[in-house]
Amino acid sequence: MSNQYLLLDLIHYPTDLKKLNADQLTQVCAELRAFLIETILTNGGHFAANLGVVELTVALHYVFDTPNDKLVWDVGHQAYGHKILTGRKDAFYTNRKKDGLSGFPKISESIYDAFGTGHSSTAISAVLGMATVSKLEGNSARNHIAVVGDGALSAGQAFEGLNNLPDSGTNTLIILNDNNIGIDASTGAINRHLNSIEPTNNLFTQFGIPYTGPADGHDVLELIKILKELKSQTFPRILHIRTVKGKGFPEAEKEQTKWHSTSKFVKIEGSENTTISHQLKYQDVFGLTLKELAAVYPKIAGVTPAMPTGSGMIKAMEAFPDRFFDVGIAEQHAVTFAAGMATQGFVVFCSLYSTFLQRAYDQVIHDVCLQNLKVIFCIDRAGNVGDDGPTHHGMYDLSMFNPLPNITVLAPSTGAQLREMMHYYAKNAQGPVAIRYPKGIIDGPEINWLELPQNLSQPTVEQVIAGESIAILSVGNMRHTSIEAIHLLNEKSIFPSLYDIKIIKPLETEFLKQICQKYSKVITIEDGSLSGGYGEAVQAFIQSCDYKVKVYSLGFPVEIVEHASTREIFEKYGLDANGVFKMVLNTLI
Repeated sequence: MSNQYLLLDLIHYPTDLKKLNADQLTQVCAELRAFLIETILTNGGHFAANLGVVELTVALHYVFDTPNDKLVWDVGHQAYGHKILTGRKDAFYTNRKKDGLSGFPKISESIYDAFGTGHSSTAISAVLGMATVSKLEGNSARNHIAVVGDGALSAGQAFEGLNNLPDSGTNTLIILNDNNIGIDASTGAINRHLNSIEPTNNLFTQFGIPYTGPADGHDVLELIKILKELKSQTFPRILHIRTVKGKGFPEAEKEQTKWHSTSKFVKIEGSENTTISHQLKYQDVFGLTLKELAAVYPKIAGVTPAMPTGSGMIKAMEAFPDRFFDVGIAEQHAVTFAAGMATQGFVVFCSLYSTFLQRAYDQVIHDVCLQNLKVIFCIDRAGNVGDDGPTHHGMYDLSMFNPLPNITVLAPSTGAQLREMMHYYAKNAQGPVAIRYPKGIIDGPEINWLELPQNLSQPTVEQVIAGESIAILSVGNMRHTSIEAIHLLNEKSIFPSLYDIKIIKPLETEFLKQICQKYSKVITIEDGSLSGGYGEAVQAFIQSCDYKVKVYSLGFPVEIVEHASTREIFEKYGLDANGVFKMVLNTLI
């Protein structure tokens, strides 16, 4: 037992927490916050959001009977303290590491995790479903609690749940963790309403949902008093608390966006010795390019759903605030809003993470593709995103887009290519365009930001390395992996050709015909799902033409890709240089 965590070390499950006197809980909160700061700064992870809900987490598990009472965290990156109090403290150092704890609630990980919540705004619907079953089974005493925070109330699904809630007659408690920020500062009418809310006449009471608040979310004893009262009720109700994201860590309180998540892997006592990379990421190139495009073209606009900093659009937003919009956590709205602007002659860059774009698939089809509108989707975090895990991997965007009409799909392999693609299609798009790129530092040549790209032609396939008998067709960031693999193969006197496939859809069929006439074996490699991906499309085309060419494809299988580092995930699925090396050798056997 450490001296620093005298009480926290006694708590293995909520039953241990309940053995303490209420006057000891302030110390428990202080120890839990200190433990979070120490472990997250050492190992990385979501930081500020978890510091903001320490008192709420302790109060909830002190008052309610979890796991019999169902508790859902929304967004799930607030649940670190919950994990520590529910049997996972000793394993918390494995958080987001290979074979370790997930960074989000996960049903298969613990009976205390009632619902998986990697994306936002699902908790109200989920607890309402759970509560409805409890009602049907005559268990009206069971509580069903949804903690909705970090801007999650702005999404349409949250309001769909609220609309259904008051008529349900279920034992549901919605806790609105109001910290005035998601990753970036919250925007819109909902946020303004919460900042000036009247306890007796507000949005929730107009919905017919009894409202309590706003309460101080950092007063654990007051929270316990309120929660005990609310626990005695068995109808839908809302508790509104106000918290500070990053509470207890001054740097995080001051710069909440910067400290939303950290991957610095910093030892507290050694933080002054830590070096931070200043290399550009794809999101940086996207943001700088969008800013320079907006300066040249007055009919360039941009939309992002609560990701201005994460996507890089913040750079253009600050320079041209009238043309760039953060619409809050509302992916469906973001896409259709962009489509509406496009009908009026604007070229609209809509920036979303691949995993969040899944939530607006219908709008991509119905509102953009079917109407052939000039919306350019810039899809960040495509493919393997590492320790954020399966809720955040961007494995499926190619499979989603490949069947759709009118859309052009691209994958740059360098920052310079991303910039050139954005410039070309800003001027030449004939309909929807999707440009996918990964999370992380860019490989490739430096960009000359002093000069705009000139005389650009439509992107097309590029031969990177000339070789014999085997052709490797790489998609996006797999170019660099393939180059490493070819260097290994050259040492074995094997000399494949490498082609950088910049356009995924439509297939460059004339190029593929030439490939089939020149090579006996073709290997495709992509950072995405094999099912419905580029490799599958190539195989189908070659088969339809009856070429006697063997095609082998590398990508992710149809299974849940668990969290680990990006390197470990690529290694596991044979998408690293050694995996490509082995694939080529196997084709020669």
